Amino acid sequence: MRILVTGGVRSGKSAHAERLLADRAVVTYVAAGPVPTPDDAEWQARIAAHRARRPAHWVTVESTDLTVLPAGPVLVDCLGTWLATRLDELDAWTGTGWTDAVEDALSAAVDAVRDADDIVLVTNEVGLGVVPEHASGRLFRDLLGTLNQRIAAVCDEVHLVVAGRVLVL
Repeated sequence: MRILVTGGVRSGKSAHAERLLADRAVVTYVAAGPVPTPDDAEWQARIAAHRARRPAHWVTVESTDLTVLPAGPVLVDCLGTWLATRLDELDAWTGTGWTDAVEDALSAAVDAVRDADDIVLVTNEVGLGVVPEHASGRLFRDLLGTLNQRIAAVCDEVHLVVAGRVLVL
């Protein structure tokens, strides 16, 4: 089963994704965002809250390489932080941003999800807000919206989480 869980910030999407796999004996949690720096207490607090909520027997892998996913069950949290980190790594925030390297990264992630047997992915829903003022914000919104569509197309289900409530699309 492949499930994409989407929703706004603080909507409850990560907690919902974790509940989907709560009864599994082994789960690999792929933390797909940036590694926290010692001077970013707010980001470290967010990570600590996620860690505290997960069962102790889950294995955590911090990686932005979504092309080599472990055998399931796998929970990837979050595609938005993954994309931002990959854009940093590819130095793709300026100019058109939609480079061959960015397209290759998106395609590789979609292919890996398509090949996974048992995976839940968390992402941010970016299509319901205002148009970002800055080009980098518009680039991120456009790329994540496109990635979300492409991932959803290879998933069996998409769950939209709003205010802690889940709607299976």
